Amino acid sequence: MKNEAAFLAMALVLCNGVLWAQTEALSWVRVTERAAWKPRDSCGEMVFGGKMWLLGGWDSVYGAGLNDVWNSADGVNWALVTPSAPWVHADIPTTLVFKDKMWIMGGWRGGRNAYASSSNQVWFSTDGAKWACATSNAAWTPRLGAGGVVFDGQMWILGGVEHYFGGAKYLRNDVWHSSDGVQWIQATANAPWSPRAFHGALVFENKIWVFGGGNYSPSYFGVNDVWNSSDGVNWTRVTDRAPWPPRIWFSSVVHRNRMWLLGGWSGNPSTNWNDVWYTADGANWKELPAKTVWSKRHETSAYVFADKLWLVAGNAPPLMNDVWQLDVPASWLEQR
Repeated sequence: MKNEAAFLAMALVLCNGVLWAQTEALSWVRVTERAAWKPRDSCGEMVFGGKMWLLGGWDSVYGAGLNDVWNSADGVNWALVTPSAPWVHADIPTTLVFKDKMWIMGGWRGGRNAYASSSNQVWFSTDGAKWACATSNAAWTPRLGAGGVVFDGQMWILGGVEHYFGGAKYLRNDVWHSSDGVQWIQATANAPWSPRAFHGALVFENKIWVFGGGNYSPSYFGVNDVWNSSDGVNWTRVTDRAPWPPRIWFSSVVHRNRMWLLGGWSGNPSTNWNDVWYTADGANWKELPAKTVWSKRHETSAYVFADKLWLVAGNAPPLMNDVWQLDVPASWLEQR
């Protein structure tokens, strides 16, 4: 009877002319338990040249930080492109693909060491092995955990925090843009969304979106508001409170004409997440049901690659170097 009930619970879907069955919940698939790169979190990530790229990250409280570069065309086999890139601030940097180049900017280095610092350097590369510094002193202040998007033919950087452990006075809600990575123009010094770091920033429906985030130390706070803008100057609050719990250190991507939020961390009490949420309008969010999912964690790297969602690395704890993928059929979403 259990088998009969399970069968009845399945939905028959006509997809590309083929009748197939699917259950209410999807399943994440672990592509590899241990990738070639060492366990880490807080990396830079992007899809470029038909591959997923992983840049730097964090691996220990008092370590200098990682500055290696890896890529993969399948999530299983990862190639070391360079063991030591010239940039060193690669703990929660901002990474983008713009004008056929990979870009890494800002970030933190040194963990909790006395010499630790944030950056306002901007670097670019066409192959991941050779990097050039566009500027060592961008117009925006050194920071980490800033949002970054490509919009209206320019790179944008939004908010962030100037010192990892410095408190609320170091949080920013300014917005900057650049067409070359060298010259940066301030769109606004104070956007109406509250100063924050470790938030989501995406381009969706011809607008820039900012949501979630907050601060980590010396006192945690998290928000779950959602904002958008068509010019980076004038912002609309879409909702004060999305249904997902306030959090920082989550991943966000656009896939299947929806915005997605994956994992993250909340304080008071300390809680890692492995939930996944999606929305078509920023106001109405749905939680993705999943039969199999990665362990609760924060500061993962997420990709949209080969028409699938991917999630790698992160801090559970321990630090992870596994790779997961999820196939979300368009027909599955259309039923919801």
